[in-house]
Amino acid sequence: MHALIPALQIHGLTKAFDGFLAVNGLDLVVPAGQIYALLGPNGAGKTTTLRMVTGLARPDAGEISVFGVDALADPIAAKRLIAWLPDEPLLYDKLTPIEYLAFIAGLWNVPAADAEPRAEALLKRLTLWDKRDSRCEGFSRGMKQKLALAGALIHEPRLLILDEPLTGLDAAAARSVKDILLEQVAAGGTVILTTHILEVAERIAQRIGIIRAGKLVAEGTMAELSVGRAEGTTLEQLFLELAQEDMPA
Repeated sequence: MHALIPALQIHGLTKAFDGFLAVNGLDLVVPAGQIYALLGPNGAGKTTTLRMVTGLARPDAGEISVFGVDALADPIAAKRLIAWLPDEPLLYDKLTPIEYLAFIAGLWNVPAADAEPRAEALLKRLTLWDKRDSRCEGFSRGMKQKLALAGALIHEPRLLILDEPLTGLDAAAARSVKDILLEQVAAGGTVILTTHILEVAERIAQRIGIIRAGKLVAEGTMAELSVGRAEGTTLEQLFLELAQEDMPA
């Protein structure tokens, strides 16, 4: 029965800033147990939507449900199910990776007996174990991005939301992150991500939504999105066709 409950369900979601309608009556359903790529041009409303889902922004109107939990009526219960990784990693520079993960685990009330082996496994997987006792202030952007991902995973969220997770990563690190996301889904988790690297979305996402001017203009698997188009149509071609700003909403 639980498998039938969507990981995320949004209805009529609306948000305006100084008269600008960033999200315009958005309807969206993300099935559980999948990687879902939410794509769109800059300013389309992707990040604003995800910030409302995670409780970082309050919608002007609409409904948000996370695994059946009303995220607006019971935001704390919804947040317990979610981890959010923004495009700019937010770390405490004076902490080491081990200290940072212990701190984040404590915020989620993860027992130390569980948190410590998880932290070790994540740091090793993300090639940060050798830096476990170094302060974060000396880390590159890519290293900070990887540590922030480890922090997002430490409490084993059911829904992992990532905004441009591959920014600043070299090829090897990006591969590790992609493998971790696939493992999350294989273990029963759900991942929602935004990315401007369309080849990544095409390769790892089970479903893709394309948003423009705060509205969903296309949604489905690559096969569904390609119906009626030439054989071999790529996601880049679909995106350029569907996300043009001069198209009617």
